[in-house]
Amino acid sequence: MRSGRSIQVLQVSAELFPWLKTGGLADVTGALPGALSRYGVELRPLLPGLPAFTRAVTECRAVTAIQTPWGDDLQIKCVRFASSDFGWAYLIVAPHLYERDGSPYETKDRQAFGDNHRRFAALSWGAKALADGSDPTWQVSLVHAHDWHAGLTPLYLKFHHALHVNPIPCLLTIHNLAYQGLFAPKHLHELAIPEACWHLDGVEFFGQISMLKAGIAYADRVNTVSPRYAREIQDPAQGHGMHGFLRLHAARLSGILNGIDTQIWDPAHDPMIAKRYSSISLIDKEENVLALTSILGLDNDARGPRCAVISRLAEQKGLSLIVQAAPTMIRDGAQLVVLGNGDAAMERQFEVLQGQYPGKVSFRSDFDERLAHQMIAGSDLILVPSRFEPCGLTQMYGMRYGCLPLVHLVGGLADTVRPWRFANETALIGTVNPANGFGFDQHCIESFVACWQEMLQCWKMKPIWKRLQSRGMSLALGWDVAAGNYAALYDQMLFRDARHP
Repeated sequence: MRSGRSIQVLQVSAELFPWLKTGGLADVTGALPGALSRYGVELRPLLPGLPAFTRAVTECRAVTAIQTPWGDDLQIKCVRFASSDFGWAYLIVAPHLYERDGSPYETKDRQAFGDNHRRFAALSWGAKALADGSDPTWQVSLVHAHDWHAGLTPLYLKFHHALHVNPIPCLLTIHNLAYQGLFAPKHLHELAIPEACWHLDGVEFFGQISMLKAGIAYADRVNTVSPRYAREIQDPAQGHGMHGFLRLHAARLSGILNGIDTQIWDPAHDPMIAKRYSSISLIDKEENVLALTSILGLDNDARGPRCAVISRLAEQKGLSLIVQAAPTMIRDGAQLVVLGNGDAAMERQFEVLQGQYPGKVSFRSDFDERLAHQMIAGSDLILVPSRFEPCGLTQMYGMRYGCLPLVHLVGGLADTVRPWRFANETALIGTVNPANGFGFDQHCIESFVACWQEMLQCWKMKPIWKRLQSRGMSLALGWDVAAGNYAALYDQMLFRDARHP
């Protein structure tokens, strides 16, 4: 941090790795507390009292009991979690809101909870209470809110802060603009949103309340999880209806590329894979290939690359391209292993492929962390054909394990993958942007297959393939750079912006 001062940051989110994860949000919120500590930042998570969190508590002290303006009683507790590498966190205990089966957002039947507007407004109201000084032992310097679940936090800090407390600055991080926290306008007064905020440059979004838009409108700064995504969401193609609004606020918008946890994702020390290896012992990766073949019941005679997909099965992820290209891939001697769940129709498509190509296609409708590690360690190629991708972590996991990424060049995928081109082998000779994978520009089957064919050219040239593997494994993919950028942004918000409002 440029100021050299220690600060206390309250991180507000619905997920936190390793206790509760539905996507990359949890990886980021779980990594930041430890990564920022070396920059003089004490970051404490504030979380809803979901069962996954309450079960993990090992120490607990009561902080305060509050009531929201709409009548929900909340208890805020300061807690420590089992096996936590960071210190204290805060938990909002409200069993009537959070003690439920299903995901943080949906029932077991994948229907959104009917009171999600109250459940996540309560999270933001708890953040306001802590910013107002509810815990006298720890004074909040800055609030860092994540995604729509915490989107009302900046609004509450601005319009409901205690008069005896100086306004606390707030940063909002957008992990995925497609999820906007939309609710009926009848909830406006119920959620203590001032009528003055109901307009095009406030919370109103096509006749609905948008919690994410509220966060963008009233946060002091807004960032996305990659620089390219910060630019892309200002255009109609990826703006999800908010591109014009975001352009108006471009001066407060920036992008910080995520990192990955290089202690958890490290093939040289990974306890979840069959054989540990490094860039200088890539021959040991073959044992992971054999182990994965055995686990998934694959044939032992693959002539082409083994291709992994580890993903939510959602429209955003562009997996229809893989379904369409699978016959070509199998014909070229490849194998396909898929791990993920979500869209029921897409699950059926992968089940059909598995039936059509026994021993060559494996599909697991699940999320299994151990299997995910083994799949990446035992595969040659990781496929990430997302229609849009705010950052993406899977491609970085792949590079770390010598599993080369083949991606659609958007968002954070374009920020992390430098595509190899057959016609430009100078990309292997120390250029400014040396190749570390493969990429295609247009999200269509023709562009995907052309990239696939180019990748096969490289696959046949084993020395070049191994150089790409070694290059990816040597990249600095950890949180050091990202944490330094967040620390600098916090510092700017607290000390420079305060002098120059």
